[in-house]
Order: sequence, then C-alpha cells, then structure tokens
Amino acid sequence: MTPFGAKVRALRRHRGIPLTRMAQDLGVSAAYLSALEHGRRGRPTPGLVMQVCGYFDLIWDEAEDLKHLARLSHPRVVIDTAGLNPEATELANLLGECIAGLDIGTLAAALALIRGETDVDPAGPATPAAGRRRPIVPNEATG
Repeated sequence: MTPFGAKVRALRRHRGIPLTRMAQDLGVSAAYLSALEHGRRGRPTPGLVMQVCGYFDLIWDEAEDLKHLARLSHPRVVIDTAGLNPEATELANLLGECIAGLDIGTLAAALALIRGETDVDPAGPATPAAGRRRPIVPNEATG
C-alpha cells in the first residue's frame, strides 16, 4: 500500500463510501481505484488527485497533504547513486534488498531519521529532536 492509497482508503472508509461508488463517482473503474489504494498502480495523476480532493471536500492543508502523499507514492522507486559516495550506493542497494522484511518500528525509525525528526549520536542510538522537523534536502553539489 502507498501513503496516498492508505489515506484515500481511510477517508473513504471513515465516510462509509463503498469503493465501487467512489470509483463510479470519479469516473474510474473499481479495479483501478482498488489497485491505486493497494499500491499496485503507479503514482496518481495530478488531475485525479485534485478530483479526490474535491470528492472529499479537502481544502488548504488537507489538500496539500494529499498532494504530497501522492508525490511520495510511486510503488517502484529507482534510486540513482551515480556520482555519490560508496555508502550512498550501499544504502540504496541494502534498502532495496531488505525493505520488505523490515518491521514497522524499524521503518518508522528510518523515516524519522531521514526526515530529520531525530538527532543521531554516532556513539549511540538515535534520540528524538526537540520538536524539530528538518527534511533531508540535496546539497548544491548533487542538485
């Protein structure tokens, strides 16, 4: 399941809307909507994301959050580490090999680290950052 699919499913279920009805209302097949919710389809188009925002009457922050989730919801990611240090290539390969076997706690900890929600002490475990959210952004050298 993708972040976008999970959110759409949660919104739909919270409002008691059957998948078939929502699909019909949006003008897509139930099979497509189901595949989108379960992460078996690629990232939704911006137009469909806007339709879903309108369907659920999402505005401002809620709509932006759903758009952000859609951007993060490509189920088959390609990571280009050409020109990066060997550790970046190793990390990308290890993640690709083992992500399916990681438990939710490990995934949550890795996400928090990458999002900048934890401080990392090389001598010890990650500790929560004091209410700080600092996303990882590429440096100027890498684009």
